[in-house]
Amino acid sequence: MSIRAKMVLLVLPLIIAPLLLTGYVASLSARNGITSIATSLLRFKMDDLLNYANGQWSLLVENNFVDNKEFVQAARQAVTTYAASLVRNGSELIFALDPQGRVVMSTSSLTLSQEESQKLDRLRASGTTGWRAIDAGGVARVAETAPFAPFGWQLFVTERTDIFYKAPSEIFFRTALILSVSLVAAIGLLVFFSFLMTQPLRLVANAMREIISTNDLSRKVDILYRDETGDLGRSFNLMTEELDKAYGQIKGYALEAAIAQHKEQKIRNIFQKYVPKHVIDEFFARPEAMLVGREQTLAVLFSDIRGFTTISEGLPPDKVVESLNDYFARMVEIVLNHFGIADKYIGDALMAFYGAPHFSGDEAFQAVMSGLEMLESLDAFNIDQRARGRPPFRIGIGINYGSVLVGNIGSEKKMDYTVVGDMVNVASRLEGITKVYKQELIVSDSIFREIKGKIPCRYLGNVVVKGKTGHIGIYAPKRVVTNEEANAWKIYEKALVLYYKKDFEAAKRGFEEVFLLLPGDVPSAMLVDRCDRYIRTPPSGKWTGAEIMSEK
Repeated sequence: MSIRAKMVLLVLPLIIAPLLLTGYVASLSARNGITSIATSLLRFKMDDLLNYANGQWSLLVENNFVDNKEFVQAARQAVTTYAASLVRNGSELIFALDPQGRVVMSTSSLTLSQEESQKLDRLRASGTTGWRAIDAGGVARVAETAPFAPFGWQLFVTERTDIFYKAPSEIFFRTALILSVSLVAAIGLLVFFSFLMTQPLRLVANAMREIISTNDLSRKVDILYRDETGDLGRSFNLMTEELDKAYGQIKGYALEAAIAQHKEQKIRNIFQKYVPKHVIDEFFARPEAMLVGREQTLAVLFSDIRGFTTISEGLPPDKVVESLNDYFARMVEIVLNHFGIADKYIGDALMAFYGAPHFSGDEAFQAVMSGLEMLESLDAFNIDQRARGRPPFRIGIGINYGSVLVGNIGSEKKMDYTVVGDMVNVASRLEGITKVYKQELIVSDSIFREIKGKIPCRYLGNVVVKGKTGHIGIYAPKRVVTNEEANAWKIYEKALVLYYKKDFEAAKRGFEEVFLLLPGDVPSAMLVDRCDRYIRTPPSGKWTGAEIMSEK
C-alpha cells in the first residue's frame, strides 16, 4: 500500500468521524425535539379528553344520573363527539376499550385483529398509562393511553407511526445528503493534497530503486520543497555519498551478518524439534548444550474428558473440533501460567509436567493449583457450551510427584521434549481412579507431602493401581473447605484407621456418619459397602486394606 493511500486512510477517519458525529447529533437532536413536541401534543389531547370526560361524569354525579343508563349513554356519546373534535387529520385516531377488551368508542372505523385485541387488552388490564407503541387496525401507531375509571374505559390517543416520525426522517435524510456531499469533497481534496505532499517521497523511493538495480551511489534526488521533505532529499543525497565511501566496510558487515544468521537458523532448526518455547529460549544462548536425558524430580498431571465419545457422537465433527479446541486453549493457558509444560494431547486427554527444564521446588503446589483452576475454568467453559446448545464437559484429573527421565525422545525427523517413567504411569492411573471415587481431582501421597498445610486435602484411602504391587495413598484437594466438610473429613480418617485395623463394625458407623454429614458422598458410601462385605466375609490375614484397581 502506498504512503499516499495510508495518509488518506489515516486522515479520512479524522474527517469522517466529526462529520458523522455532528450530523448524527444534529439529526438526533432535531428528531428528539420534534418527537418531544409531537408526544406532548398527544399527551395534551389526552389530558383535554380526560378533563372533558371527568366534566361529563361530574354532571352525572351532581344530578344523581349515575344509575340512569340513558344519561350515562348520552355522556359517553358526548365524550365520543368531543374526541372526534380533537382529531385534526385522517391519520389520527382516538378510541377506547371496555373491560372486555372491546372497542366501545372510536373516532373512525376501527377493526382490531385478534392479536391486536389481546395485546391492547393486556395493556388495559395492567393499568398502563403514558406513551406506547401499538398496532391497531393493521397500522403501526404511537399512542398516549390512560384509563377512565368511571366508564371502565382505556383511552388511546394515537397517530400513525410513519406520520409521527415523518419530519425527523426528512431531517435525517437531508443531513445524510449534506454529509455525503461534504465527504466526497473532503476525500477529493485529501487525495489531491496527499499527492503533492508525497511527490518528494516518490522521488526518493525511485532513486533508491535505481541505486539498488544499478549499484550507482552517485544518483541524486531533486529537491522540490524547502521543508521537511526537502531536508529528507538533502539527507538522502548526503547518505548516498557516505555509503559510496563506506561500501567496502558495509559488504564486510553484511557478510558477517549473513554468517551469524546462518548459525542462528541452524540452531533454531535443531531446537524446533522440541515443542515448549521456553525450552528453546533456555538453550538457544548455548547451542552446544544439546538436550540430553536426565533424571529429574517433578510433577505430572493427566486430565481426561468423561464420556467424550458420547459427546462427539451427538455433535457434527466441526462443532466437536471447535469445542475441543476451546477447551484445550483454556486448560493449556492455565498450565503455562503455573510454569508447566503442556506435553501432549492423547485424544481428548492432556498430559502436562512441572519442574523441567527449571526446577524451583514448588512444582507439586503449582501442579495442584493448575488442577483446581482447570476445574474452575471448566465451569466457565460449560456456560459457553450450554449457550451454544452443546453438552457440557466433565473431566477427571490425576497428579503424581516423583523421579522421571526427562529429555528429548524421538527420531531425527520428529522429537519430543517429554518425560517417561513409572511415576508418569501412576499419574495416568490416578486420573482413571477419579471415575471410581467420583472425585474430579485426585493426587498421590507424594504430592500430599509436598503441599501439606498449603492446600486442604481429603485422605481417601490406599489403593493399588493397575500394574503395581505396592499401594499408595490418594487424596482429593480442594481450594476452600467448609467447617462441615472439615469435620466430616476427620471422622472419615478415623473410620479409615478402624477399617485398616479390621474393626469393620466401628468403621462402618463412622462412614455412615460421614454420609449423613455429606449426603451423596461416594467414598464413604463405597467404604460402607466394603465394611458390609468384610463383616459377612472377613478378609485373610495378609489383607492390607488397600483397594486393588483392576482398571486403568
